[in-house]
Amino acid sequence: MRRGYLHITRFPVQRKVIESPALAGQPLVLVEEVRGQRRVAFASTRALKAGVRPGMTLTAATALEPELRNFPYRLKDEAQALTALGESLLGLCPGFQRDAPDGLWFDASAAHLVGGEQELGARVLEICGEQGYRAHVTVASEAFTSRVLARHGSRRVEVVPEGQGVRALAPLPLSALEDAAAKAFSVLGLSTLGQVAALPAGAVTARGGAAAARAHARCRGVDDTPFTPEPLEEALEDRVVLDAPADTFEPVQFALKTLLDRLGARLSGRQRAAVRLTFVLRLDPTGEAQVPLLLARPTARAKLLLDLARHRLGELRLERPVAEVAVRVDAHDEDLGQQLALGDAPEGDAALEGVLSRLATTLGEEALFAASLQAVHRPESAHTPRAFHPPETRRGLLSPSGLLAPAPEGERPGAPITVWRETGAARERPSRLLAQPARLDAEVTASGEMLAARLAGRRHRVTGMAGPERLGGEWWTDTPYQRDYYRVHFEGLGPAWVYRDGRDGDFYLQGLFD
Repeated sequence: MRRGYLHITRFPVQRKVIESPALAGQPLVLVEEVRGQRRVAFASTRALKAGVRPGMTLTAATALEPELRNFPYRLKDEAQALTALGESLLGLCPGFQRDAPDGLWFDASAAHLVGGEQELGARVLEICGEQGYRAHVTVASEAFTSRVLARHGSRRVEVVPEGQGVRALAPLPLSALEDAAAKAFSVLGLSTLGQVAALPAGAVTARGGAAAARAHARCRGVDDTPFTPEPLEEALEDRVVLDAPADTFEPVQFALKTLLDRLGARLSGRQRAAVRLTFVLRLDPTGEAQVPLLLARPTARAKLLLDLARHRLGELRLERPVAEVAVRVDAHDEDLGQQLALGDAPEGDAALEGVLSRLATTLGEEALFAASLQAVHRPESAHTPRAFHPPETRRGLLSPSGLLAPAPEGERPGAPITVWRETGAARERPSRLLAQPARLDAEVTASGEMLAARLAGRRHRVTGMAGPERLGGEWWTDTPYQRDYYRVHFEGLGPAWVYRDGRDGDFYLQGLFD
């Protein structure tokens, strides 16, 4: 099969700088405990220029660079971040396989859907760049070929045609083998993978055994290593441990951006959109605060999620400093995208979405209402307000196992929710309807034209009137109706929807236009 390899140069260091932008360009190392000593696992470019090398003790590294900053190297955090990056690629490839600590393979069999393998590699790098990572991609038929060329080649995107692995590997240095076999071949005076590939297979096996034979085969473009896709976690959650407990919002804000950038990329890769989130702030030394966030509309846009999270958490008062920030997706939905009407601006739509979500989180889930159409023709009963939720047919909640489950009975609206939109034939319908029409004390000419009307004790002169639109029905009931509707502009009141009742000839106020 055709597979690609994504190599993120010193991935843990890049991840750290993305989480803490102030570290950009600074000398820093990630350290781990090795036999009771703190040793360098990864170093930044500036630290490397100062002579710091992986495996060196932290004491020796600090002697070389007095300004060196150090942070713990946590395997779990690195694996989590690498998995999140792999999930963000799922919109381009069917699966990925991690190659810790700084790379992953991905299935390139669907490259024809995006214009070929070269374009696929460019798209993969584009997704990495959106998350702040610098990387290299190679697409080849063998796992070894793709991995080594991505790590040691010079091109940002390289595609190795079928059967051309040995030619592509030939110029690479012997150190690209990255195993004990490299030392055995260096003793023979060899310096490139091409020279290794030119050796007789029998002689290599006789001298170096199975390990040398395997390295020799790989240098000749022969590699049967299987591709094993990573199983996707059913629960979508992520966390960032702060370098030091924070008693101000700024460090928490940086952690939120990292989390939501990753979460948005994971959701996009899975073609999902978040409906409900929970932020968990773990405090130092103990305790935690859980803050829910209900979205007015399912979304995977990290920027919108971050804006809403800032609004929700920015004024939160906690008794202790925050040591860790986590986010969990409690409910998600299929991401079908969004179709805007001609002339609509995405920025305005995003602003409205932010306002709706802020209202829901500030005032409570049941405080936000939408119009639900009813199966009746009488205008005052044609729709009723209902608590706002994403449409029931597309809504799902995460069960304890992480699988999608139906929304609880108490949270499901009784009918599909439809927002009353002023389009087409409904253009003249008001946005505010009275629960019951209000009778108007109208001044009418002999020809039936309205001149003025009294409402709440005040006289309002009519400055404009359009209509009529005749509506009638329910003749089979005890309360049939026959009405002529007008759009009337009252001085001091604005445009209103008024009808004249066919039974008594009186005028009634049905609603007001915004």
